[in-house]
Amino acid sequence: MIPAQSYAAFDSVSPLRPYPLERREPGPTDVAINIQYCGICHTDLHFVKNDLGLTRYPLVPGHEITGTVDRVGSEVTRFKLGDPVAVGCMVNSCRTCASCQQGEEQYCPRCILTYSWVDRDGSTTQGGYSTKVTVDEHFVLRMPEGLPMDAAAPLLCAGITTYSPLRTWGVGAGARLAVVGLGGLGHMTVKLGAAMGAEVTVISTSERKKDDALGMGAKRFLISRDKEAMEASAFGFDLIINTVSSAHEINDLLNLLAKDGTMVLLGVATEPIPVPSLPLLFGRRRLAGSLIGGIAQTQEMLDFCAERGITADVEVIRADQINEAYARLGRGDVRYRFVIDMASMAAA
Repeated sequence: MIPAQSYAAFDSVSPLRPYPLERREPGPTDVAINIQYCGICHTDLHFVKNDLGLTRYPLVPGHEITGTVDRVGSEVTRFKLGDPVAVGCMVNSCRTCASCQQGEEQYCPRCILTYSWVDRDGSTTQGGYSTKVTVDEHFVLRMPEGLPMDAAAPLLCAGITTYSPLRTWGVGAGARLAVVGLGGLGHMTVKLGAAMGAEVTVISTSERKKDDALGMGAKRFLISRDKEAMEASAFGFDLIINTVSSAHEINDLLNLLAKDGTMVLLGVATEPIPVPSLPLLFGRRRLAGSLIGGIAQTQEMLDFCAERGITADVEVIRADQINEAYARLGRGDVRYRFVIDMASMAAA
């Protein structure tokens, strides 16, 4: 086994604390990785608190991982010692179902998530708040040249979670795209949508982040509490990407969709969201959801970002600041993603 240092949650209420961890030695198709950076996602917070009822403690969160190859298994062909690599939200799947064969491993009924999931060998997966990880090469991504390892880490969740629906719903030049919420997911949607040629509008409850949104490529900033402005924007958008991660009213948002428009939910809300029927009926509108993308699409997203110089806006923190970051994340006090520097954990 490979010894590693990590930070883990041991229950739903206590602070995360240091936890000595052992990673498996690389099997024939495995890649052992020295983790350099790991982003903090709102889903991490949900799992630490067991909001979804899926958590297995002790839990090492983290699925926005960048690092370098430390060693490889005897059958690994895609990676070598020292290569810059990344790992996202999943680390295994069945490889044989229709979704896997279509390159959409995220929808595999036996998809294995990066943490708090039972792996094929019966062990519980542990995530990237750690100095090391061992992953099957199929689920390891190549880091393109030019992407900084810290600011690129959130691309492995926030980046692909927003890139995938933009591609699925065909966003391109002239598309009228609205983004609800300017947080970790929202700010990536703005950057990616603008890079694809869309006319991007950010919808928020206040003007607090207006300058940020416009600086990221948005053309308009719409205040959801401004009834007159919302009514004037009715039928104005082909696609709405809704990144809000709590229960909220969506009636007024659905009314913003053009005929045959779609609103895609990305946020993980732990409470039900009431869905009104009339806005859907009047306009043949759709309400949809989307997970991350498959491995091939995630690599496509990384290459797209490298070619266009797109990264997340990040605040790099030390490992001993994780609990403070969680408290700030719960208050929405981050612009726009916390990223842990694993060198600080190794030095602790």
